[in-house]
Amino acid sequence: IMRSVIEEKTSRIIEVIISSVKPIQLMMGKIIGTSLAGVTQFAIWVVLGGLMFVIVSSIFGIDIVQMQTPQQEMMNQAMQSQGTQAMAENIIISINNLPITNLIVAFMFFFIGGYLLYSSLYAAIGAAVDNETDTQQFMLPILMPLILAVYVGVFTVIEDPHGTVSTVFSFIPFTSPVVMLMRIPFGVPMWQQILSLLLLIGTFMLAVWFAAKIYRVGILMYGKKPSYKELFKWLKY
Repeated sequence: IMRSVIEEKTSRIIEVIISSVKPIQLMMGKIIGTSLAGVTQFAIWVVLGGLMFVIVSSIFGIDIVQMQTPQQEMMNQAMQSQGTQAMAENIIISINNLPITNLIVAFMFFFIGGYLLYSSLYAAIGAAVDNETDTQQFMLPILMPLILAVYVGVFTVIEDPHGTVSTVFSFIPFTSPVVMLMRIPFGVPMWQQILSLLLLIGTFMLAVWFAAKIYRVGILMYGKKPSYKELFKWLKY
């Protein structure tokens, strides 16, 4: 999205487009269109993968379970000799006990919400600069929450999924798409999931307002590298 905005701005195509639609409409159309394209592509991969598996299995008469039986027996013998059979069985049981439906539904909502939130910020950055080199000073504040979310998810949620740190970061909109999804397998009350999602949606709406202000001014600004101070001035226009 950021590259697309920069390309349209540097090629002056945006000057033609902006005469027909409002900046906020153009920005939202770009964000939603790109989001739907990503979701559609992911769905196509899943469907094609499933179809290919079914077709190959039916044509060649492949039975995955039977094909793996000798290997499984060898693995079982090795695990029994090492005393890890019980551990493997516990892992399988844990996987079977995962709230799959809850995970799929939550993934869809949190993925879309997080994608829209960060897309609006990247669209604002793209409108504020003239080339990708100038984006470096604005990228770090956006990337830091994502890096922090992964760090908390790996080193805190797995150790203590219901602790204070895990719970707090699962409510922060910039980290909840990662942290909340990592907490759900350990059992999260539905009210916490709904509250986290509502906070994410509310922050997205605020980010859209913020991004639209910058987008409206920055999309037609050329030849000047903006600073944070100048971006805040654009919010008043």
